Amino acid sequence: MMSRIALAAIAAAAVTGVAHAAPATYVLDPTHTFVTFEAKHFGTSTNRGRFDKKTGSVTIDTAAKTGKIEVSIDMGSINTGTPSFDGHLKSKDFFNVEAHPTATFVGDKLVFDGDKLKAVEGQLTLLGKTLPVTLTASNYGCFQHPRLQREVCGGDFDTTIQRSAFGMTYGLPMIPDNIRLVIQVEGVRQ
Repeated sequence: MMSRIALAAIAAAAVTGVAHAAPATYVLDPTHTFVTFEAKHFGTSTNRGRFDKKTGSVTIDTAAKTGKIEVSIDMGSINTGTPSFDGHLKSKDFFNVEAHPTATFVGDKLVFDGDKLKAVEGQLTLLGKTLPVTLTASNYGCFQHPRLQREVCGGDFDTTIQRSAFGMTYGLPMIPDNIRLVIQVEGVRQ
C-alpha cells in the first residue's frame, strides 16, 4: 500500500521536465525522495511511516505529453521510528517482506492540464499483485540546481489505496482499509 504511493509519487515527480521538446530522462534522488504512508490506528490516532530505500527513473517527452516511470521500493526498509512495529509490518500480517521484498510502480500515462502535470496513471505491484493506481500531483516544477548544475524536477504526489485489494487484510475492520500514500520526489536530469 505504501509502496504503491511511494512508487507513483516518485515516478510522477521525476517526470516534471515540461520545458523540453525531446524525451528526457531523470533519475530519482534518494536523498530528496520520500515515500510515506498514513493509516488510522484503530480509528483514532494516525500511524505514519516511510520506506528508506527506493530507486527509479522517468523518461518524459513533454511536447508529446508521454513518458514512462519505473520505481522500485525495498519493502524491508520500512521505518516507523519503532523497531517492534517495523517488525510487525514486515511480517506475513502486512508486507510479508520475506516473500515479497520489493514493490514496484510503472506509470505509463501522464495526465496534463496544459503544460502542468496533474497525475500519473500506472500499475502498482505489491504483495505479488498488480493493480492500477493514479497519483495526483501538486507543487510540481523544475529548476536549475545551483550545486549540481543540472535540471531537477519534483513535486508532491498522493493517493489513497485499499490495502485489502492487495491481500493485506490483517486487523480489518478495526484497522482501516484505506491507506493514504504521500510521495515527495525529486529527479535529476541525465
